[in-house]
Amino acid sequence: MAGIESQFARARLAAGALFVRSGEVLLVHKVYGNGWDIPGGYVEPGEAPADACRREVLEELGIDCVPRRLLVHDWAPNQGEGDKVLYVFDCGELASDAVIALQVSELDRWEWVPVEKIGAYVIPRLARRLLHAHAAYSGTGGGYLENGVPAPRGT
Repeated sequence: MAGIESQFARARLAAGALFVRSGEVLLVHKVYGNGWDIPGGYVEPGEAPADACRREVLEELGIDCVPRRLLVHDWAPNQGEGDKVLYVFDCGELASDAVIALQVSELDRWEWVPVEKIGAYVIPRLARRLLHAHAAYSGTGGGYLENGVPAPRGT
């Protein structure tokens, strides 16, 4: 049986939170990796993606919020890390008086970024994913993506 199991994909799962304020989204700056991202992180074994999103937001921002709905599901393989499945959840709007307490071991700042400027902050595949997530939040898009692009695509 071990030989058969080694033939199956073993995707890494990650879940992130989309916080929206007017035409802006909340980005956090990681002290490692690619810099700017949305709050979130990897799903632990046996953990549901929505639960991982809630846990990561609490750890990274000190805010306990329940994800409201799934905006996008993105299959995004990474040459160095293998298959990845990334979930972006609608976590609503943050109150203007919300206190953000950054997890300083992972993050060093946060910023509200206009949707049209996301591409200047994040890597291209993440920009595509976030633009689709924001469109889903606004009721004009979302769903299943492959590398940040709606799929399946016809031939």
